[in-house]
Amino acid sequence: MKYKDYYKILGVERGASDEDIKKAYRKLARKYHPDVSKEPNAKEQFQEVSEAYETLKDKEKRAAFDSLGTHRPGQNFRPPPDWYERFGGDAGEDLGGIDLSDLFESLGAFSRGGGRGFRGARNVPLRGQDYSVNVDISLEEAARGTERQLELDGRSIRARIPRGVTDGEKLRLGGKGGPGANGGPAGDLYLNITLRPHPLFRVAGHDLHLEVPIAPWEAALGAQIEIPTLEGRVSLKVPPGSASGQKLRLGGKGLPKPHGGAGDLYANLSVVLPGTLTEREKSSTRSCAMPRASTRAAASAVESRGPSLLPLEQAA
Repeated sequence: MKYKDYYKILGVERGASDEDIKKAYRKLARKYHPDVSKEPNAKEQFQEVSEAYETLKDKEKRAAFDSLGTHRPGQNFRPPPDWYERFGGDAGEDLGGIDLSDLFESLGAFSRGGGRGFRGARNVPLRGQDYSVNVDISLEEAARGTERQLELDGRSIRARIPRGVTDGEKLRLGGKGGPGANGGPAGDLYLNITLRPHPLFRVAGHDLHLEVPIAPWEAALGAQIEIPTLEGRVSLKVPPGSASGQKLRLGGKGLPKPHGGAGDLYANLSVVLPGTLTEREKSSTRSCAMPRASTRAAASAVESRGPSLLPLEQAA
């Protein structure tokens, strides 16, 4: 049996509300109705849209469809074994010659009478639908934790996002999805976390990377400079003989981890030539007294890339 993605046919997300599904159907029904449409294959398109709507508008049918899992449109598949236990039918039935609508019809899903399927199992508890939403947060919110107010199916849900989440992480909020039917449990809500780009730091898991420009004399002679971190400014020792591309690690200065500890901060050194040196700077360079002046210059260069942070700390 080949899979049809009824949500994709209607152009809605899997977590779409009943009202969104109805609006999408009405719009497509007007577009493809055979009596008025000039679209090619309007009749077939209208039948497909109607089939999708007949399934998704009904809570029980939608729960049965969601329980089939997600597959590629047109992909051959079989319902999971427990699907038949929940919704009726024969798990050993040959499904090779039928399509998805035939499966529902064979269970009485589209009939008005009694018999097998939904009509014969109306009192069976059905688990609610799982929802999935995308949530983008700032790096600072990821470091300290935050909350989001979400609107789903006319419900207002306060979702807590713990500190230490990373880009691409999927958070599960149990029982915050769609309501169950016939006393069944509610589904779950999944938050797909995306970190917004930061003006200073590049994120790699719980580690952070910071581009740090230094002057040639700082690279050659070494220097003590200031750099920003998520917790505030820290002092960083640049060893003599440093080169562009060299990374200096500050342990525990990255993103906090959910169960304690934190990632690291990597200062990626980049040796840059100042546009213009003052006479004093030239003199200081000749006398090897440059580190103090360059500390201010480097701190200023890094600071110009983003907002100033908290008071100075000493890093190991």
